[in-house]
Amino acid sequence: MRMSKRIDNLSPYLFVEITKKIAEKRAKGEEVISFAIGNPDMPTPTHIINRLCQAAQDPANHRYPETAGLAELRQAIAAWYKRRFGISLDADREVLPLIGSKEGIAHIALCFIDPGDIALVPDPAYPVYKVGTILAGGKPYCMPLTEENDFLPDLDAIPKNTAKKANLLWLNYPNNPTGAVADLDFFNKAIQFAHQHDLAVCHDGPYSEVAFDGYKPVSFLEADGAREVGVEFHSLSKSYNMTGWRIGMVVGNAKMIDALRRVKSNLDSGIPQAIQYAAIEALSGPQDCIEKHNTIYQRRRDLIIDILSDIGLSAKPPKASLYIWAKVPKGYTSLEFADDLLDKVGVAVVPGIGYGNHGEGYVRLSLTIPDAGLVKGLSRLAGWRDSKNKFKAKK
Repeated sequence: MRMSKRIDNLSPYLFVEITKKIAEKRAKGEEVISFAIGNPDMPTPTHIINRLCQAAQDPANHRYPETAGLAELRQAIAAWYKRRFGISLDADREVLPLIGSKEGIAHIALCFIDPGDIALVPDPAYPVYKVGTILAGGKPYCMPLTEENDFLPDLDAIPKNTAKKANLLWLNYPNNPTGAVADLDFFNKAIQFAHQHDLAVCHDGPYSEVAFDGYKPVSFLEADGAREVGVEFHSLSKSYNMTGWRIGMVVGNAKMIDALRRVKSNLDSGIPQAIQYAAIEALSGPQDCIEKHNTIYQRRRDLIIDILSDIGLSAKPPKASLYIWAKVPKGYTSLEFADDLLDKVGVAVVPGIGYGNHGEGYVRLSLTIPDAGLVKGLSRLAGWRDSKNKFKAKK
């Protein structure tokens, strides 16, 4: 049989390969401590689970849901955005629930990208921005995110001819994988750039509630004129430890929301309604779980930063997100260093090259590791340092 060219050109998803390597080590009886995947280790709060269980008992929730989601869920999303960011949204026209934000991020390329069209994609970045573009037949143009520019794209450096041909601009703050943040001044500049080049802007903001040291991330939609040019993707996965329930949302420009709704209505049958009721409870119920989780993540962040400094890796404490973006030691590529940690001390991290060419020279560590594993993992990282020092002494 002959596969399509898009499959031939599609690399395996980054975390599938990492998970495979970890599984191979564990199959040999070796223990692996993983800092790799940003999958919250703490359970979904009890009040959310209770609402899910209650809703699952109702036969009305056993039938096909609607693509647009329950009206009550759209209203809960709009109410949450109003409380959190002061943004008023039309729940019917400017809000669309998603089967996890990843699904909507991948599908929205079908709304804006025809074969040969260009999407402006950060590099390094969450791989789905680029993959969605490729699956739609488009061409990603990579915008370098560098430490010198605080991991913000230099929009002025994009060739005018490229910007003119582009249809879509992707942004993501707080950022995965770098942990960088953006302010309203940057978002205002991005909106001006979008107007200048007739671009749609997609901002991915699932880490807005994972923040430290009193920092409060802003929403792209708080910027002047944001809804004239763009939408914002969000998720309940990181805020409420609901990665396994697969529920998120996209809000903003009504025309863009309608286009994605039309695509989704032809490709999926919506989110199971019991999960939608759990999401309503998450958004509308007690919010103290967020601060509780962030206190734990901040403590982990500080412990990891301390040990990274000890073993010669440079990393700034992130203000937000679940990740630490660390420079690898001299003499290593990101993949070589990740492999060395896995082989020598059984610690898994993500090589920066997996997020794009400009991710080379870095590795990403996630804060989503239980405390017992964290302590053991940090001890192993210290052991890697000690083994290197012994090797140098022998030389």
